[in-house]
Amino acid sequence: MTVQTINSEPNKNTYIQRQFAERIGGAGYGTDTAIYKFEKIKRAKAAARAEFPDMELIDLGVGEPDEMADQAIVMKLAAEAAKPENRGYADNGIAEFKEAAAQYLGNVFGVEGIDPATEIVHSIGSKPALAMLPYCFINPGDVAIMTVPGYPVLGTHTKYLGGEVYHVPLTEENGFLPVLAAIPEEVAQRAKLLYLNYPNNPTGACASYDFFAEVVCWAKKYDVIVVHDAPYAALTYDRQKPLSFLSVPGAKDVGIELHSLSKSYNMTGWRIGFVAGNPLIIKAFSDVKDNCDSGQFIAIQKAAAYALSRPEITEAIAAKYSRRHELLVSALNDLGFEARKPRGSFFLYVKAPKGIAGGEAFGSAEEFSQYLIRHKLISTVPWDEAGAFVRFSVTFAADGIEEERRVIAEIKRRLEGISFVF
Repeated sequence: MTVQTINSEPNKNTYIQRQFAERIGGAGYGTDTAIYKFEKIKRAKAAARAEFPDMELIDLGVGEPDEMADQAIVMKLAAEAAKPENRGYADNGIAEFKEAAAQYLGNVFGVEGIDPATEIVHSIGSKPALAMLPYCFINPGDVAIMTVPGYPVLGTHTKYLGGEVYHVPLTEENGFLPVLAAIPEEVAQRAKLLYLNYPNNPTGACASYDFFAEVVCWAKKYDVIVVHDAPYAALTYDRQKPLSFLSVPGAKDVGIELHSLSKSYNMTGWRIGFVAGNPLIIKAFSDVKDNCDSGQFIAIQKAAAYALSRPEITEAIAAKYSRRHELLVSALNDLGFEARKPRGSFFLYVKAPKGIAGGEAFGSAEEFSQYLIRHKLISTVPWDEAGAFVRFSVTFAADGIEEERRVIAEIKRRLEGISFVF
């Protein structure tokens, strides 16, 4: 019997190649030679490791915590995972988690009047929630307003649905807040969604109460729904108190807020968060979600509820990041950068140099970032969408204060003697 071998390599002439949806590239899917920014970083790190096998790669590009969740949370998960009653589908979540989330909003952010039954629903992390929300609102031709630089997921799915994305730049001159008044009237009239994220990734900027109040007024004027993505909301430093969009009067009339335990509780891989706010939006999101997943493992929800009742865990994590920010800012400023400690998040956003005196020129932040990786084995993330900046993350691997100091000192040692031009 002869067995026919099927060639599984991409081929635009096969019927499978012709069936791909236009939203992901259509018949040209898989043939695009463009390389995504984070893939370029990955390849550069691999090349640098191969060229300098005996040199430590210092990864300041990682966007997730460097430590495990608190041991008490892990033990709570283990105990709940062993209970037979927690084995089944969770669907749109359990009351215990929603009640804990409502109490958390009150205890940490001073948000009052949230009904856990109708104004909170759990999510399997914030990314899926951002992906699902456009399905509640976006029709072909509708607009979602996004900030750049920023997290693109809500915009990606807006485009999948035939909608349009309007980008508002985050500039240093405006404290990395969007200028709402600069949004064209025609765009504002057609917009369905406004996506915000504070404390911000990648800039580390924090929004003020007055800014959120301005957002509420703008949203009411144009009948726009506000989606505030707040995974770093409790990671604030110095005199910056944790601030929720929902703490502003009228916010619940116009929008929702997404919270996650990934960053604030070192629970990235656990995939648990929640969406809170306007009850009608919560209902619509819950209906879409019910057709996309069957809920997060109940034991994880119960462990997360336990975590939310202990905000001191997040306070300790924030203290560590605050300390690391101060070390890194000091080192970079000694090297000629103009770095300022952010008031939230674990990201430090710094202007990229234009080159090295008497040497190499950098035409973009990406070129500078590639130089750091390939020649100094220091990994960062470049952003060129609204000026040339690089993002340093203080989630680098380091066990304890002395190890943190060693890592920062090593960064400084590798870059000393280089005269950067800004």
